[in-house]
Amino acid sequence: MAASSHRRSLRSRRTLVVSAAVVAAGVGAGVVVMNANAGTVDLYHQTLAAKDGWASSGTGTTGGTKADAAHTFTVSTRAQLVKALGSASDTTPRIIKIKGTIDANTDDAGKKLTCASYAAGTGYSLSAYLKAYDPATYGRSKLPSGTQEKARAAAQTKQAKNIVFKVPANTTVVGVAGTNAGISGGMLQIQSVDNVIVRNLNFSATEDCFPQWDPTDGDDGNWNSNYDSVTLRGATHVWADHNSFTDAAHFDSANPKYYGREYQIHDGALDITKSSDLVTVSRNQFTNHDKTMLIGSSDSEPSGKLRVSIHHNIWKGIVQRAPLARVGQVHIYNNYYDVTTLNGYATQYSINSRAKAQVIAENNYWRLPTGGKVAKLLSGDGTGSVKGSGNLVNGTVTDLVAAYNAASSKDLKTTVNWTATLTAGLETSAKNLPTSLAATTGAGVLK
Repeated sequence: MAASSHRRSLRSRRTLVVSAAVVAAGVGAGVVVMNANAGTVDLYHQTLAAKDGWASSGTGTTGGTKADAAHTFTVSTRAQLVKALGSASDTTPRIIKIKGTIDANTDDAGKKLTCASYAAGTGYSLSAYLKAYDPATYGRSKLPSGTQEKARAAAQTKQAKNIVFKVPANTTVVGVAGTNAGISGGMLQIQSVDNVIVRNLNFSATEDCFPQWDPTDGDDGNWNSNYDSVTLRGATHVWADHNSFTDAAHFDSANPKYYGREYQIHDGALDITKSSDLVTVSRNQFTNHDKTMLIGSSDSEPSGKLRVSIHHNIWKGIVQRAPLARVGQVHIYNNYYDVTTLNGYATQYSINSRAKAQVIAENNYWRLPTGGKVAKLLSGDGTGSVKGSGNLVNGTVTDLVAAYNAASSKDLKTTVNWTATLTAGLETSAKNLPTSLAATTGAGVLK
């Protein structure tokens, strides 16, 4: 949920003038309202409400709300976005309004760039790469090295310089209402900075032109790609709200296979790694994606970080990692999971708790198709915990952990070592979530 810069509580804001439909759905965020004392509450200066998840802890999350006119930008091209972001080390508050869809795969003049554009001059070609590292001749015991691997890495570096947007501290990046605002083919990188807000944006087609073959990944090897639509690495106080994430227009079903393995060009949608901390992910839509949200990049990440709240999101056509949680304290509540296969994306599991993660999952709703198994909605490695309550499957209260443990040799633990207190907006019943969240989540809802 959002709040004004004066930190009005969600309850008080709901007394303001908002549409009956929004109030019925329990949503006050993002609607421009009038307050006799504070004037218009505008989308660009809204901050995270008190007690709204982990990102409200301590100093809270205000993004660029203190930006002056010189640091308030409206951008509609890649070049303008790069200029508005400035240096990743500049902590001056800034507000960046994205108008329309920015194509990250364009040059400074707006000319379209392709995978061939990034490969040009590097010596890389997919056919040569496939010939060089064919397991039948190269083997499966070591990562690729040599001329073609160096060329692949060089081409990937060229692409990264163009499509990775580094977000500095004290920044709000927000879509302009009514413009189909978003970023196509790019990655917002929030790394080693504090106090960032990302709202009202469509993220699509984040694709790696140059996946790396790893013959040692699993029993049969895997192709691994390099870009998330939004990535948090060592970031703190981040609020991601009312965004939409999708692989469209290129779904995984269109990926070819090489060496018998899918040539995967997508990585994460919104990943929270490298000891990131104090994050709230609210009212987003995640659709048509495989490895969607990774919390913690390694089982050996230090404890005490990776505190994340995930609430009032829609997950539809998601294969896995909704989320996969390691190490941290993660609160997952009031989400809607539709695990019906969509555009070829068939769910393997929704929530994975591993590496001693401490997950509280309450009052979520799963739509399970005929033949689907409740035992497959969760996953774990035998060390993680999921404390569950009030979760519904097709409208019926269901003990997801008990169902999983009955079918698994690596039981999820059922108790956690923390108590969730930052729970503004928590709905005690999940019954109406499929209907209410359909109208109140994702990009384009905020006005």
